[in-house]
Amino acid sequence: MQLIRRLEQIVSFILLGLLILCGFYACASIGSPSGGAYDLTPPQMIASKPEPNTIRFTGHKIELLFDEYISLEKPSEKVIITPPQQQAPVIKAIGRKITVELKDSLLPNTTYTFDFTDAIVDNNEKNAIEGFTYAFSTGDVVDSLIVSGILLNAENLEPMPNIMVGLHVNLDDSAFTSLPFLRTSRTNDRGRFWIRNVSPGTYHVFALNDQNRNYRFDQPEEAIAFDDSLIIPSFEPAVRADTIWKDSLTVDSIRTVHYNRFTPDDVTLFLFTEDFQLQYFTKSERVNEKQFSLHFNSSQGLPPKLRLLDADAPENWVIPERAPDLKSLTYWIVDSTVYQRDTLKIEMNYLATDSLHSLSSRTDTLQLTLKKKAPPKKDAKPEFLTIQVTPSGMIDVFDTLKITFSEPVLSFPDEWIRFEHKVDTLWKKQDFPLMQDSLNPQLWRVDHKWTYGQEYRLTVDSAALQSIYGKTNNELSLKFKTQIEEEYGNLYVAIEGINGKGFGELLNSSDKVVRISQLIDGELIFEDLKPAKYYLRYIDDTNGNGHWDTGNYTEKYPPERVYYYHGFFEIRKYSDIEQTWNVTEVPVEKQKPVDITKNKPVVKKPKRDEQNSNQPKNNTSPVSRAGMPGIP
Repeated sequence: MQLIRRLEQIVSFILLGLLILCGFYACASIGSPSGGAYDLTPPQMIASKPEPNTIRFTGHKIELLFDEYISLEKPSEKVIITPPQQQAPVIKAIGRKITVELKDSLLPNTTYTFDFTDAIVDNNEKNAIEGFTYAFSTGDVVDSLIVSGILLNAENLEPMPNIMVGLHVNLDDSAFTSLPFLRTSRTNDRGRFWIRNVSPGTYHVFALNDQNRNYRFDQPEEAIAFDDSLIIPSFEPAVRADTIWKDSLTVDSIRTVHYNRFTPDDVTLFLFTEDFQLQYFTKSERVNEKQFSLHFNSSQGLPPKLRLLDADAPENWVIPERAPDLKSLTYWIVDSTVYQRDTLKIEMNYLATDSLHSLSSRTDTLQLTLKKKAPPKKDAKPEFLTIQVTPSGMIDVFDTLKITFSEPVLSFPDEWIRFEHKVDTLWKKQDFPLMQDSLNPQLWRVDHKWTYGQEYRLTVDSAALQSIYGKTNNELSLKFKTQIEEEYGNLYVAIEGINGKGFGELLNSSDKVVRISQLIDGELIFEDLKPAKYYLRYIDDTNGNGHWDTGNYTEKYPPERVYYYHGFFEIRKYSDIEQTWNVTEVPVEKQKPVDITKNKPVVKKPKRDEQNSNQPKNNTSPVSRAGMPGIP
């Protein structure tokens, strides 16, 4: 019995020891904290000094207190103060507080608005307060009317973010170019704007990409928007229905809410840059022995006039080649006595922008030096003129055949260059229009409407062609076939809701133009389309020149209107689609399909798990509105 009791005591001691060890281990073990709930709520202002909408304000300092630690992002760019101040205030964020120290005097009987746009964010997750504004008045009344709308790119209807929109009570045309805005705001990431604290009156509204931040249009390269119609801010009682949800699927109730609707709330502005570019010469270079290039800032007034100063040369001693952007030129030197010189001295006369933003004649002297002359090759094999033909193999009936040579050629003798069409089993010669490209002397085009499902052959005899430097070609024989009609689809669109000249642009999924059709008898015709998804844009071509034109503020003409078909067209093989499109039926801001809209709403991704994300914010130092640090 004693032995059994002894064993029971030993087992009890062991169990007690294990329990004590487990207790120590539990106390000593510290688990990794979970990140907690992801904070999706932006900061909220809980107090200010003075209070919002204070009247008869005479101070020079403003303090705003928030419910969590905050920071300011790019305050000098994002924070807009109206009316504008000559001396910029000092705006700082410290802890949960923003301070604004005014350095300029305030106008009497004026409402001042501080539009922080999305500059205020919380410290941790960078959640921004969208459209946060603060206002006070130096008079007896705080103006409270609101003008709102949307700003779109005039050429492609993209929403334009971070652009200033302002009002002028001075209705003279010169106000936009000589006076700062009376009241302003800035568009959000979707191009929306709200100009707040507007007083009763009649206004002109403008948009301005204000590059020098002086609140006026005084630089031709600044993007602008204007509307000749006058706006009169007002408000009217309105009612809306608010839905209260029990959960994400179940409606709890629908309540009626009475509110003041501020108008106009549908202002639509179209942003454009006037057809103006500074023109100046940027650089020159001797590309190789037989070529040199000249580069300019724009294509205005090109090509320049050249005169060789340090050598005798024939009148046409160079052949110019324009780059696709039209701003650069490469010159092929034809005369051997010229290109064999290590240094060329050239007088260049061209048009350049002067101090009055006008184009005036200017003359420069260029000295082009060949940096490294290639040594003559020993036992060098003769070089041939190379020929590249695109496309090749199977081609589309709408393709343009391009023939590119390694050097400009002197002529095209018909007897040695043959196009042939295969009829049954025989090749028959066919004459196609062969034209040299107007910009590139190395490129020739066959612009021809090919026949469905046919076979063609291009033959160039050996030494049939000679370049400007005496090179000749090897023999070339190339066959190509065209697609059959069943491989294509057709699209016919009848245009309604607008009169006059215009044209349609068929677009791919990248919003790039793949086909253009002029409006004829009210219809756009797109035939022989490859199977794919297409989008459609229509340009109201008021001057009938076949391309979209920007506007001009001085001459008071707006940019040409652009419309997007709100859907898409799925083209299939051997099919026809007929569609009637009223271009004004859908509001312009809703026309462009989301799939090809580049400026989509930004979706903020959580930095950590969103577990328990529905929980409220956990403020470590909750405080009431009264007794705030720094706010009496």
